[in-house]
This record gives sequence, C-alpha cells and structure tokens, in this order.
Amino acid sequence: MPRYIKTPTGYLLVLRMGDNVFEQLEAFAICENVPSASLSAIGFANVTFGFWDAGKQDFNPKTYRNVEMASIVGSLAWKGGKPSIHAHGVAGDSQFDTYGGHILAMEVGTGSLEVTVTVIPEKLDRAIDPRIGANVLQLSSSH
Repeated sequence: MPRYIKTPTGYLLVLRMGDNVFEQLEAFAICENVPSASLSAIGFANVTFGFWDAGKQDFNPKTYRNVEMASIVGSLAWKGGKPSIHAHGVAGDSQFDTYGGHILAMEVGTGSLEVTVTVIPEKLDRAIDPRIGANVLQLSSSH
C-alpha cells in the first residue's frame, strides 16, 4: 500500500496506526530529496507536546494518548545533513478538551494521519540561535 502520492504542490502522505510520524517524515524527505516544505496534517495520535522553558533552555513535556489532532502545522528543513521537522499542533480528547503546543514526538493512533507537504524549492537549514538556545529556521541572505 503506497504511503504517499505526488500533488501539484508537493505530496500527500497517509500514515497508519503505530507509525512514528517524525521517523516517517524524515525518511520520506530523504527518499524524495525534499529541499524544504510546509506541513499540515490531521488525524489520530499519541502525542507529546513540549512548552519551551527559556530558563533551562529545554522543553517541559506532556503526553496525551488517543487524541484527535485537530490541526498540525510545521516546516521541514535540514540540520547537519539530516531532515529537521518543527511542528505545532492542537489535540482534542473524547471530552472535547483541547491541548496544544510544540510537538516533540507523535505516533499515529487508531486510524490514520493525513499529511499535506507543500514543497519549497529552496533548501533551508536550521541552526541554534545562541540567544535562546533553540533551533531557528534560517533564510538565505539573498532575500
């Protein structure tokens, strides 16, 4: 069963229950030699969100299981020759409570996760911003 198809602006991926979302996206980016991209997605997941603690320069994590991802947005760039994904999302539970933030880890839950990849033709990199200690998307100096 194919996991993705080409579209006029990039790709559409359908990930299945148990898939590690970041591993799948990274493998896809390498396989298709994606220079960089914007990402959006919906579906079911077990997700770990992180809230950036500038004082300790690390994320405070919290995991939610069996949630529906109402929205995921992000970007795909490169760091150290490897794909680097930065994504944020909003998840809702069976009580219609919602949670969100920076996505540290995500596995597809019961069902699937549909990911729209809009390719950006320029290869973009991430680098640590020394002022905040976090990865920041770098734009070329010619723009």
